[in-house]
Amino acid sequence: MLADKLLSLYGLKFNPFRPGAPVEALYVTPYVDAFCRRVQLTIADGGYAMVTGDPGSGKSDVLRIVEHRLSHLPDVVVRTIDRPQSGISDFYREVGDLYEVPLRPSNRWGGFKALRNSWSNHITQSLTRPILIIDEAQEMPECVFSEVRMLTSKDFDSKSLLYVVFAGDQRLPIRLKSPALSPLESRIRKRLVLTPAPPDELISCLDHLLDAAGNPGLLTPELKRTLAEHAAGNYRVMMITADELLTVAADQELPRLDEKLYLEVFRPPPPPKTPARRR
Repeated sequence: MLADKLLSLYGLKFNPFRPGAPVEALYVTPYVDAFCRRVQLTIADGGYAMVTGDPGSGKSDVLRIVEHRLSHLPDVVVRTIDRPQSGISDFYREVGDLYEVPLRPSNRWGGFKALRNSWSNHITQSLTRPILIIDEAQEMPECVFSEVRMLTSKDFDSKSLLYVVFAGDQRLPIRLKSPALSPLESRIRKRLVLTPAPPDELISCLDHLLDAAGNPGLLTPELKRTLAEHAAGNYRVMMITADELLTVAADQELPRLDEKLYLEVFRPPPPPKTPARRR
């Protein structure tokens, strides 16, 4: 296969520029690490956390890191919503399936009670809260946000039966500030806002991934700097560009990726020549 040929050509364990990199190899910045540790310290009490940022800012990697760390804790159950845009009935179907609780969508009260009993039993037995991660949460209907809040609250909101991690783009915090959702927004204790990364941080990410993949010298220092400075602080833009260069380099069987290759691949085409006017 072409992918195997590419990895073999450059002595790589995996493609460091593709989304499927092993979670253990992902680059963790100090503020992402601090957020993960804060979440770990508060899951025993339940509640809410939120990760926001523009597309390509690293939200998906943060969620993978959070899920990986939490799922390795004793007695912790982590589940992920795959379809955040569902209505209430489908939301109950999905959550019931995730936590192996048989539900009847036609009996919402029965589903509400069964889920809460399941979570309460888990808390009694393990002293930890079940964890639910909801990516692309800006797509959730308003009624489902409210249902999540009511579903997890107990004893006049003095206890929480679940730890929920919301993630989404910049529309998410704006939506949560609406009058209908402000009761939920005010309960979010841990927040991580991902901003455009400076070039040095992007270079550190490249260094980390290349070292984890097994070929730290695959890119020249000059090319790393060029990629970082042309990515506009966006991890995804940098990775897509680097992956395109790697594909071209493998096709030409080049030993290393450098600035010359970058200029060949991404140099803008020359402007069309204007035909000379006849006198």
